Amino acid sequence: MATNSNCWVAVASAEHVRRGRREGLMQVCHGKCAPLRRLRPGDRVVYYSPTVHFGGKDRLQAFTALGTVKHGDAYQFDMGEGFVPFRRDVAWDHDAGEAPIAPLLDRLSFTAGRASWGYAFRFGLLQATAQDLDLIAEAMHHAAHAALAVAA
Repeated sequence: MATNSNCWVAVASAEHVRRGRREGLMQVCHGKCAPLRRLRPGDRVVYYSPTVHFGGKDRLQAFTALGTVKHGDAYQFDMGEGFVPFRRDVAWDHDAGEAPIAPLLDRLSFTAGRASWGYAFRFGLLQATAQDLDLIAEAMHHAAHAALAVAA
């Protein structure tokens, strides 16, 4: 990781994040370009998913993807039916599992001490600290290893 890299938390449903992980990309804010322009190659990004399905009431409240922004700018992609969102390519960490946010709430700079902690995610992309991303990454790697142990 470059010393001048930034850390970001993006917000999307888990179903959308899982698709992005499979395809090596990310989208934010319903495909808007402006938020993606804030990201630079080498920046670390994690997705927070409040729900499993877009617009659903099926709460998940977990971190669902962890990666590093690749070189290249935001670009448009025609998904059909007139939807042409902007995307960024990301090298996803496939050793990171999905980790609930609840155990981390008091330790993250953007949620600690806040009763209405979900408010931090309202704009779909927020800058976080390296310490936040390290903490989240640790939880996600622990979740992946725990899932492997259960499966074995």
